[in-house]
Amino acid sequence: MAVRDNNKEPVNMKPEEQFNFFHDERVRSIFYQLLTVAVVGGFAWYLVSNTAHNLEIRGMNTGFGFLNVAAGFDSYFKLIPNEPGTGTYGRIFIIGALNTLYVSALAIIVSTLLGFFIGILRLSKNWLVSKVALTYVEIFRNTPLLIQVIFWYIGVFSLLPKVKNSIDLSGGAEVLILNNRGLYMAWPIPGDQLWMTSLTIVIAAIAIVFFRRWAKNRHDRTGKLFPTFIPSAALFILLPGTVYLITGMPLGWELPKLEGFNFVGGANLPPAFVALLVALSIYHASHMAETVRAGVLSVGKGQYDAARALGLKEKRVMSRVIIPQAMPAIVPPMISNWMSAVKNSSLAIAIGYPDLVTLFMGTSLNQAGYAVELVGMTMAFYMVISLIISWLLNIYNKRVQLVER
Repeated sequence: MAVRDNNKEPVNMKPEEQFNFFHDERVRSIFYQLLTVAVVGGFAWYLVSNTAHNLEIRGMNTGFGFLNVAAGFDSYFKLIPNEPGTGTYGRIFIIGALNTLYVSALAIIVSTLLGFFIGILRLSKNWLVSKVALTYVEIFRNTPLLIQVIFWYIGVFSLLPKVKNSIDLSGGAEVLILNNRGLYMAWPIPGDQLWMTSLTIVIAAIAIVFFRRWAKNRHDRTGKLFPTFIPSAALFILLPGTVYLITGMPLGWELPKLEGFNFVGGANLPPAFVALLVALSIYHASHMAETVRAGVLSVGKGQYDAARALGLKEKRVMSRVIIPQAMPAIVPPMISNWMSAVKNSSLAIAIGYPDLVTLFMGTSLNQAGYAVELVGMTMAFYMVISLIISWLLNIYNKRVQLVER
């Protein structure tokens, strides 16, 4: 509607908006959120109250006081000391959690490195190499992980030679020995002045970071490449090595020795641990390989041709041009792969490896009861670990995202 004044230009008048409670978008949004919270809260209250009522009827104890009660059993593999009859169920939870994190972390590292390697081989121009990599991916990716875990444990590691016929993987040095009772290896014994070498390693690593940043800034300013690998390697090896020699080489090794019917000394990884680690690594590496292959193929072929036209070598093109541009496509599926590796470690219960599920939801549940608390704590552990992995990799994913100019 336009109103004309005698001395002014026409002025547009907008109709005055009227507030309607049932049709206002902001009101509807708040209303539906409150309604959702009420429904979810009511459902949670019903579950909690109903569970508490049923437990009370059956005379079952509730609460988390059992965590301070002494457990009458122990784990044959543990990263922290524990005494049966003295250690509590809370300590058993920590032992199981550490065992789970230990095998999961190693599986994540091995599967990621192996997956990148296999994924690059899948793209090889050599027909035989690419087909071998394809065969690996198709076999292990399409076979249930539980079957692979049992296969490695029963079909491979249980058939290894006995203790007296152990396989020396170190070629006679007796620092890495394999038999049907596990993998035995030398274990370091630190001396009093080893901290000086450790401190030097940290200083060298920090110096290398600043050195590489300086080289990158110099390259951005002048366009000239400055070699960083050899100086960095020399700094990381020579500086700590010099300190290590000056301080009298304060690091000894405890070697495994055959005494009686078994090896003593050093470190020992049981067959269940090794079988689970191998199965998790190989299985998730096959998924990682396909993620890497898809990420590399998402980069336009023109990027490769342009890099080769500039005179870059094949390996440098892949490491400097293709992989950095492929990372935004690789990281999101890699997050799921890492979280699956942690959760799939619970299959250790099939071969008796003392992870969190075996110790806490198995033995502890049979002895102490408290099913709701035990299951809830186990679920919360895996949920927290998955959220931490997702949070950290999402931070990294934001850093590798390509920014358009």
